[in-house]
Amino acid sequence: MTDPADPAGLWHRLADSSVLLDGFHALKHAVRFGAEIPVAVTTDRAAALALADELAPDVRGTLDALLTEVPEPVYASLVPRPHPTAVAALAVRPSRAANLERLAHRPRTAPVVVLDNPRNLGNAGAVIRLAAGFGATGVVTTGTLDPWHPTVVRGGAGLHFATAVERTAVEELPWGPVFALDAEGDDIRGLKLPDDAVLAFGSERSGLSAELRARADHLVSLPMRPQVSSYNLATSVGMTLYHWSAAGF
Repeated sequence: MTDPADPAGLWHRLADSSVLLDGFHALKHAVRFGAEIPVAVTTDRAAALALADELAPDVRGTLDALLTEVPEPVYASLVPRPHPTAVAALAVRPSRAANLERLAHRPRTAPVVVLDNPRNLGNAGAVIRLAAGFGATGVVTTGTLDPWHPTVVRGGAGLHFATAVERTAVEELPWGPVFALDAEGDDIRGLKLPDDAVLAFGSERSGLSAELRARADHLVSLPMRPQVSSYNLATSVGMTLYHWSAAGF
């Protein structure tokens, strides 16, 4: 629970080691999926709780206990850019060991999404949001991008806590058959993706790395009109996860 006497002081002590939850919806989702939240602030408790009454009554009581009202200048000093809902919080990042354990669990009933050397922070956040919505086991990135970067968490709307999000090397990918998306692969419409699949997507600029391509068990392509060069990364992930999920109905 936030210290009502000095929320800003607690924030400053924890900020460097915590995950920034930027806005009401990020906080709402983090609470729903069990995040540990030591401090949460808003410039208007009544407005934030009214949002909870309207959009998230299931977590209204928790938010009532967490949120401390602070003056607008204090709130603005704590976040890189104020969110329209004037709500922000810090959460404890899940341990790497816990995430890797979730990714390694057998049997697996939903795929793992792999972003191979992604470059765009916003796209990575959108993918995590999609993966959480489809109930994917997790999202793994390779390369230098930190999937827990504040911009990625903002794009994911707090849904990092709804799935296992971690960064690994290609040789450390979770177990399971690797289906890598590639324009030269087999048309996905003729395939059934298994629940334990590892679905790999190349970077927005250069596609699959040589290491990931060598690791792939199957190359898969999405239907695309001639002369259209590519889809947005998050769109490709959404189409692939939908194809997987539709086979279960």
